[in-house]
Amino acid sequence: METLELAALLFGIALVAGGIDAMAGGGGLITVPALLWVGLSPVEALATNKAQAVFGSFAATARFLRARAIDLRAAALAVVSTFVGAALGAVAVQVLARDLLAGLVPLLLIGFALYFLFSPRVSDLDSRRRIGDVLFALTVGSAAGFYDGFFGPGTGTFFAIGYVALLGYNLRRATAHAKLLNFTSNLAALIFFILGGQVVWAIGLAMAAGQFIGGWLGAHLVLAHGARLVRPALVAASLAVSVHLLWQQYAPGAAAEAPTSEAKPQND
Repeated sequence: METLELAALLFGIALVAGGIDAMAGGGGLITVPALLWVGLSPVEALATNKAQAVFGSFAATARFLRARAIDLRAAALAVVSTFVGAALGAVAVQVLARDLLAGLVPLLLIGFALYFLFSPRVSDLDSRRRIGDVLFALTVGSAAGFYDGFFGPGTGTFFAIGYVALLGYNLRRATAHAKLLNFTSNLAALIFFILGGQVVWAIGLAMAAGQFIGGWLGAHLVLAHGARLVRPALVAASLAVSVHLLWQQYAPGAAAEAPTSEAKPQND
C-alpha cells in the first residue's frame, strides 16, 4: 500500500475511533488492531496508540471544559493519582506480561454493561454520592490509571462507572470527567513510552489529526444528547471490548496469529 493511501486510511480509522472513545471509550479496539496490522510489535502498538489517542482525549476534554461540564477543582487529586498510576503501568508493561489482566477484564466489563443497562442511577440526573473525592482519587484514579498504562481497553468505561456508581454523577457529567482522566492517563503513559523508545511517530502523527477531530465531535454529541446516546454506547463498547478480549484469549489459533514482539513496521 502506498504511503499516502496508508496515511489516509489510518486518519479515517482514528477519526472514527476518536468519536467513539469520546462517547463511550473503547476506541483502542479499533486503533490497536490497525496498528498491529501495519506491522508494529504489541508494545509499539500500545505506545503508538497512546501517541495518537492523546490528541482525541485532549480534544474531547477541551470541548467538555468549554461547556463547563468538568469541575477541575474536584477532579484535581484524581488527575494526579491517575497520572501516577498510568506512569507506573506504562513502565510495568514494558517489563511484564500483559496476560495477567486478560482473563479478568472481560468479566468486569460485562458486569459494567449490565449495570449501565439496568441501573436507574445511570441517567441525566445526579444521584447519591457513596464516597468522597479523596478516596475516589486514590482508588479509582490510581487503579484505572495503572490499568490504562499497562493494558488499556475499556479504561473510559472504568472511569465512567466510577463516577456514576461511587460519586453519583449523571451520565453526561461522568463522561466529561472520565475523559479528563483518560487524557491524563494517555499523556502519562505516552511520556514513559517515549522514554522507552517505543513510539513509531510517523504512524502516530498520521492518526493524530483524525483523533482530534473525532474526539471533538464525539464530545459535542455527548453534550447534545446525554444519557440517551451515551448509555447504549457505553453498553455496546463494554460488550465489544469483552468479546474482543475473550476471542483473543480463547479462540482456536488466535494466540498463534498474534504478532510477535519481533514484528517491524511494513511500508508495502
